[in-house]
Amino acid sequence: MTKKLYLPLLMAMVVALFSSCKKMGPLSADYFTVTPQVLEAVGGKVPATINGKFPEKYFKKKAVVEVTPVLKWDGGEVKGQSATFQGEKVEGNDQTISYKMGGSYTMKTVFDYVPEMAKSELYLEFKATVGKKEVTIPAVKIADGVISTSELINNTLSNANGALGEDAFQRVIKEKHESNIMFLIQQANIRSSELEKAKAFNEEVANVNGASNKKINNIEVSAYASPDGGVELNTTLAENRENNTAKLVEKNLKKAEVNAAVDSKYTAQDWEGFQELVSKSNIQDKELILRVLSMYQDPAQREQEIKNISSVYKTLADEILPQLRRSRLTLNYEIIGKSDEEISNLASSNPSALNIEELLYAATLTKDPAKQTAIYTQATKQFPNDYRAYNNLGKLAFQAGDVDKAESYLKKAESLNAAPEVNLNLGLVALKKGDQAAAQTYFGKAAGTKELGESMGNLYIAQGQYEKAVNSFGDSKTNSAALAQILAKDYNKAKNTLDNVERPDAYTDYLKAVLGARTNNTSMVINSLKSAVAKDRTLGKKAASDLEFVKFFTNSDFMSIAQ
Repeated sequence: MTKKLYLPLLMAMVVALFSSCKKMGPLSADYFTVTPQVLEAVGGKVPATINGKFPEKYFKKKAVVEVTPVLKWDGGEVKGQSATFQGEKVEGNDQTISYKMGGSYTMKTVFDYVPEMAKSELYLEFKATVGKKEVTIPAVKIADGVISTSELINNTLSNANGALGEDAFQRVIKEKHESNIMFLIQQANIRSSELEKAKAFNEEVANVNGASNKKINNIEVSAYASPDGGVELNTTLAENRENNTAKLVEKNLKKAEVNAAVDSKYTAQDWEGFQELVSKSNIQDKELILRVLSMYQDPAQREQEIKNISSVYKTLADEILPQLRRSRLTLNYEIIGKSDEEISNLASSNPSALNIEELLYAATLTKDPAKQTAIYTQATKQFPNDYRAYNNLGKLAFQAGDVDKAESYLKKAESLNAAPEVNLNLGLVALKKGDQAAAQTYFGKAAGTKELGESMGNLYIAQGQYEKAVNSFGDSKTNSAALAQILAKDYNKAKNTLDNVERPDAYTDYLKAVLGARTNNTSMVINSLKSAVAKDRTLGKKAASDLEFVKFFTNSDFMSIAQ
């Protein structure tokens, strides 16, 4: 009876011993390290480097083990690149692991980021055989979750500074009106025909003086003598022409009761005017004459050398020199535009009274996006072929978070004029939609826009190039600039940027909370998160699973906000 009992027991022990030779058993998480320790999204990817070890006397000599990293979250998972290892008695090309000594290995894997990964776990799964028999190695958890702070670029982009289609409004426009009083050779008296020109000039002066939106600066009298005839003669002649013309102008001003300064001067020999007229003419030997002017600086020598060109001198005397015997009258005045108050009032009450530059300028006189939108919309109705109003409507829509409307306006602007500012704004739209290639193409056509550096900074964040992003942002005070600085671990600069963001919003506060968590500033975390959630309640739920705040998950104040 006793023998009968011992025999089955002995057989079971033999089977168990034989089976144990086939098993490989579970692996402890202590055999694995992951870099980074907490996974992090970078440029839309989640990279990980896994260093693993098979312990001594674990890896059977006939074993083949396939190791696969798997990132799991509630409702989903994604597998990374597998690696295969083999025992010492297996013929193959995979890494061989010693049974006696064990072996170490390194695996690199990368996952495409999705928001659900924020609350996830990284496992290694094993598919193993020993000989022809499948064996089970339980999956082992090696890391927690994914820090997704870089993905905040999708939210901070709306805070970016798009490019404005700027107005060319000038409140003061400088204008001038000119007239020439012509003289006969070697004469300084003003002929009756020229008196009529002076009279017409004076009438224009009176009209400008009487206009409510114009202001006279001065009247210039510039008298000249042609280069022929010698310096002494021409000096006297030019001076007399100046005196006679200035007296006539002052007499006419007094008669018209216009009080304006008259500034007069004379040029004895108008070589500059001579050169200009010759260069614009079609006379024979023009280049030879111009060469003489460049070779000789002495007036007498110039005159003699030109006279030596007998073939053209008569033409010069008949066509060029008479035009230089003159007094030029110049009325310098300013056109004074509407005041800011007038423009603002008309923009709302009677926009048709404004030109395109005044309308575009009117929109800069208010900080209210709704009023700006109304003004730009009116501008598109009055001036449908001007791209700037469409561009600016696209900029406003983008900042309001309506990407589709922004793109519609910007495409209309592009059809009218693919200007650099339109391309920059289209680049921001493309980046918001996740199309980095299109964004880079648009930014490449946005040269000259002052916002280009900032826009490239946003692109560099999306690409995971944080140091380049920080440099590209420069001194920009936007959420994205602060995000780049946080990701590059320049926390002091990030704090300064966040304190001075031009248009602070909920994500400004959320980034402050992240910064507080990274710098162990509990009050900054709590106060900033409270402010963020007050502006956008969805950020409470986000914070509850954001591993940036993992150290605060047991903090009662934090958890009362993050829900």
